[in-house]
Amino acid sequence: MATEDRVDDVATPEDPVRYFLEDITYHGKTRRTRDAYERVLRRCERFLRDRRGVALRNAGQRDCMAWVHSLRGDHAPSTVATYASYLHRFYAYMLQVDVFDTNPMTLVMEEMDESIDTDPARRDIDVPTMRTFVAGIRHPLDRALVVTLLKTGMRVGELCNLDLRDLHLDDDEIDAAYDVAPRAHLDGRPDSLFVSGDPSRGTTYNGEERSASNKRKRDTVVPVDEELRKTLKGWLAIRPDTRSPAEPLFLSTRDRWGERVTPKMVRSVVADHAERRGWHRSGGDAEENVTPHYFRHFFTTHLRDRTGDRGIVKYLRGDVASDVIDTYTHNWGDRVRRVYETNIYSLREP
Repeated sequence: MATEDRVDDVATPEDPVRYFLEDITYHGKTRRTRDAYERVLRRCERFLRDRRGVALRNAGQRDCMAWVHSLRGDHAPSTVATYASYLHRFYAYMLQVDVFDTNPMTLVMEEMDESIDTDPARRDIDVPTMRTFVAGIRHPLDRALVVTLLKTGMRVGELCNLDLRDLHLDDDEIDAAYDVAPRAHLDGRPDSLFVSGDPSRGTTYNGEERSASNKRKRDTVVPVDEELRKTLKGWLAIRPDTRSPAEPLFLSTRDRWGERVTPKMVRSVVADHAERRGWHRSGGDAEENVTPHYFRHFFTTHLRDRTGDRGIVKYLRGDVASDVIDTYTHNWGDRVRRVYETNIYSLREP
């Protein structure tokens, strides 16, 4: 389909927008809906051509992020979200019918769901510089929070929702200190973390009402490499007792001693350390400030560049769709762990 013209020559792959508009008309969309899509897609097409020098079919994630960011200020947030969803649906359909090879809006939409500023001109930090930053974090809890975010790419809410049963470390000392069996999903998967897609803010999960939501599309098992393993073991050696029946993995050691950490606490921890490094300023934007979400961006960018495997990175982030989830679930030990451990960056200074 991607190399053939339509019989009536009304639309061809050389004009992807017309191709898409004709198809949604055949699918029963109204003229009003078609016109709305055309206005948005043509606007994006002009932006990409004039401002980014790329065509729709060749646009990447950062090109789409730049277009979404260009809408801010001129439109209400709800309108920006609507326009972004139009572009996402366009790419998703063109990918489905084999006209395009990728959907660059997938990651953009996931980030927008978190109400994160997707300005692509954010701070660029390389791995050696990040190692120096991590080396300056001495407190076991702070270090465990930051290293876990950097090594797994999970969201801050997902980090806060982790319970002891979501961690399986192959370590006799940990087993002796904590009489909490890992959940069944981790059977046969030592040195790994389970990130559930279930917990939601305001609902009770594992016996405790949660203050944050996991926005993950699918449950995910994430490998724990030797570096993260040592960091988590260092935290567990001083982890305080808690009254929560859920036995949270990360607990406050400050004002709310023994209570589950919250996204606000984690953001404050990261902001404090980033400010000392000159990476955070009150009132600063995504271009300037390093936040927990920046660590997710760092993980995605560096691991994807090292592996060249977008599928595994999407799986680890929790973005894998149902049609490919089985590939990574069934081959977790053989493929995901091997690729992860071969390519994950070290945060330990030489």
